[in-house]
Amino acid sequence: MAKRRSNGVIVITGASSGIGQATAEAFARQGARLVLAARDGVALETVAARCRAGGAADAIAVATDVTDAAAVKALAERARSWGGRIDVWVSNVGVGAVGRYHETPMEAHAQVIRANLIGHMNDAHVAVPIFLEQEDGVFVNMISLGGFAAAPFAAAYSASKFGLRGFGEALRAELADHPDIHVCDVYPAFIDTPGIRHGANYVGKKLSAPPPVYDARKVARAVVRLADHPRASTVVGAVAHLVRLGHAVAPDLSGRIMARFMEEYFRRARRAPVTDGNLFGPPAVAGGIDGGLRASAGSRALAGAAAVAGAVALSAVGVAIALAIARRNAGR
Repeated sequence: MAKRRSNGVIVITGASSGIGQATAEAFARQGARLVLAARDGVALETVAARCRAGGAADAIAVATDVTDAAAVKALAERARSWGGRIDVWVSNVGVGAVGRYHETPMEAHAQVIRANLIGHMNDAHVAVPIFLEQEDGVFVNMISLGGFAAAPFAAAYSASKFGLRGFGEALRAELADHPDIHVCDVYPAFIDTPGIRHGANYVGKKLSAPPPVYDARKVARAVVRLADHPRASTVVGAVAHLVRLGHAVAPDLSGRIMARFMEEYFRRARRAPVTDGNLFGPPAVAGGIDGGLRASAGSRALAGAAAVAGAVALSAVGVAIALAIARRNAGR
């Protein structure tokens, strides 16, 4: 019988907007007790209030920078002293920097790795001992389709997400003898959040995401299900399966196709300020859950080009599969 953890004590990092906020509100509807963490304490308090009004047994905000191991340890201590235990830890922080690798400051690359990879490792480093002591717990490791396929013009982001996938697999193997402790990797496709708007931009062009772009609440529902029905790997959004297949069959070709698509997009996109975004501090304006990508004119204008790029990518996958089969048959 599945254990009910979705109404327990839930820690969510990166909870001030986007997927983190959507996940907090989804757990609130289950009557959970919520410990919400992010760098922006004011935005967190707003989300905590929404959660209390939305059904949470209680919700507190703990301003935390996950790149600071001591701060994450303090977060865990606060959560356990407040809630008595921790049932689920959702490691959700994610930042990005878009730009050609050699034109993006090295400190920006390093900060992406610190937040997206080391931050999640800091989370797990304090959560796992608590779970071992309790002999129960779920660690949700939020990755992205970027964990399956490289993202040209976001090299550090790719490195962090590939690293997260390896980290999750290694940690899951270490904990295999503890059947009630789970490490759940989540791979969302392109999600409509303020993340792109908040991210660092070193290309000087307006950033968007190719369709289809999914609602962050879809990811949140998947995370709530994992609390009660853990599984090692969860993909959210059908396009992520296609990206995974394309990379598995023809990694170099799929990467080149994406790079050409990005170059064409940047050529057409409107100019925008070059900025560090939220890499080194909270965004100037709190974002909420939605980023407006599903309704934006830019996304609609890109739909045709994205469809063509997708068709080319799928054709390339088909050709690669056919060639692989032909080679195998020729060797018989």
